[in-house]
Amino acid sequence: MIWLFWVGITWLVYVYVGYPAILWLLGRIRPVKPTVDESFFPSVSVLIAARNEEKDIGWKVRETLEWDYPPEKLEVLVGSDASEDRTDEIVSGISNPRVTLIRLESRAGKNAVLNRLAQSARGELLLFTDANTHIGPTCLRKVVRHFADPRVGCVTGDTHSLAENSRSVIESGGGVYGGYESLIKRLESAIGSVLVCDGAIFCIRSSAFTSLTPELANDLELPLRIGQKDYWVRHDPAAVVYEADTLSAKESFAQRRRISAQGMLGMLRLGEALRGIRRWQFVSRKFLRWLTLIPLLLIAISSVALAGRLAMATVVILQIVFYGSALVGWVFSAWNRDVGPLFSVPFYTILGSIATLAGVVDACRGRQFAIWNTPTLTRGRFSGTC
Repeated sequence: MIWLFWVGITWLVYVYVGYPAILWLLGRIRPVKPTVDESFFPSVSVLIAARNEEKDIGWKVRETLEWDYPPEKLEVLVGSDASEDRTDEIVSGISNPRVTLIRLESRAGKNAVLNRLAQSARGELLLFTDANTHIGPTCLRKVVRHFADPRVGCVTGDTHSLAENSRSVIESGGGVYGGYESLIKRLESAIGSVLVCDGAIFCIRSSAFTSLTPELANDLELPLRIGQKDYWVRHDPAAVVYEADTLSAKESFAQRRRISAQGMLGMLRLGEALRGIRRWQFVSRKFLRWLTLIPLLLIAISSVALAGRLAMATVVILQIVFYGSALVGWVFSAWNRDVGPLFSVPFYTILGSIATLAGVVDACRGRQFAIWNTPTLTRGRFSGTC
């Protein structure tokens, strides 16, 4: 039993500590240092895929048009995925020649919409964002300055939570998780190899765009394919955008399950793009983390079986505290009450571990997510410029 315990411990330590430590070391040994030019202003096409986004699409487009960027070099393309609400009407009502609405009459999914928008885009760069993402007026400048270096093919930023008067369990746990993800992206950026972008804010060279696979996540597929072309994929922590997190554990579970299923399918489909260091990155950062529930179970089973030893008894007590805190976090979540990291992080960790393992199983069973519904509780909660 003792070997099961150490397998579980080693697994978790490697994924959450060892991988970033190795990245840090690689960043010291072989850092990439691209040229950054604050006066570089290429033409940019902003691509927004929308499905029934009447609560947010109006302020989103208007906010984008107000960015601090040369107007003649910025266009906004909104793709309506057979929306059944007022989305099309709202976009059409914005009288600005820089705004284009493209409607798909039959629902085809986000990637099909983005493929259609990319065909019509005229910009040298394509900026991908979501209909409910708040992006400040100077954010685009922070992103495009990296493309002054021809070796850079993709740049991503960070999404922060737009909290209302309080933070729910999901918002609190998600905030800690988001901070860790940002750290990982910074370390990967130091070697020019950010594995996955933030879907709410990332930008690529239009010449590097390849048609998206319907079942895969665009913020995973595009950086992988761009990296395959020997471009650097970078992260700028100053490019911060804001979104409202879902308050629902059920919606968060479904979202993380879908993301891991799409990622697992990507690992199976994009083998040619996962070469060398990127294969190691994918296994370390994604695949082993999706399976976190396995080492947690190994540690629990082996430590209980060996609880006669003082050290193992201590480990059992620590696990009881951890899972008890997760249970309290679940209760607070069900009541929609505020809670601190002491309870939200364990709950968010357990919720995510179950969801991502379920997603891996979904992918292995052939379940696909070319079309899915966005979390409704993230929509319509905020409006206007941040």
